[in-house]
Amino acid sequence: MNQMQQPYDLSGSRQLAQHRVLRNTYWLLALSMIPTVLGAVIGVSFGVPIPRGFMGFILFMAVAFGFIYGIEKNKNSGVGVALLLGFTFFMGLLLTPLLTRTLGYSNGAQLIMTAFGGTATVFAALASYATVTKRDFSMLGKWLFAGVIVLILASIGNIFLGMGALSITISVLAIAIFSAYILFDVQQIVNGGETNYVSATLNLYLDVYNIFSNLLALLGLGGSRD
Repeated sequence: MNQMQQPYDLSGSRQLAQHRVLRNTYWLLALSMIPTVLGAVIGVSFGVPIPRGFMGFILFMAVAFGFIYGIEKNKNSGVGVALLLGFTFFMGLLLTPLLTRTLGYSNGAQLIMTAFGGTATVFAALASYATVTKRDFSMLGKWLFAGVIVLILASIGNIFLGMGALSITISVLAIAIFSAYILFDVQQIVNGGETNYVSATLNLYLDVYNIFSNLLALLGLGGSRD
């Protein structure tokens, strides 16, 4: 007598795949911090000159989007991982001016560690919430993207205006927007909207990087020269 075949559990298989993507994303995200720290250390130690102003912004956008295009183009191969790690090294170098200025304060090292701890806490809390909540954050996508466009335009404008109050406003909004992006990006993985861990890592890395850099910029306002 033929044995009846058991139905294949598509739901369970899908959940395992999503869990695998999330796990690999977190591992690669942790790994990406190594070249970021290395780039930052090299930048500060050797005083690597980072172009400033409008031309510096244009150069950054060209290099960054070149990396992002290459990562997305090769996200299904080891080349994508290598490009991602190269991109995180580049982003670490870009922290040179901010870190150099912060380390000029007597409490600079403490401010950096505070920014790092605050970023880690925000990420852990929001990522955990996005993993377990039943709330749908997919509708945030278009609003968050619009917010990023506003941030970019405001940042370009402030290159010429140089207003301290606007810089603070940009940093506060950036922290809020990229914190919300953590909810959106993690839930995309959990719900199967993002199935490639290289792309997922890139998204979360940009969230974390922007929260850290803007939080450190705000904390630097309370730096001490004593």
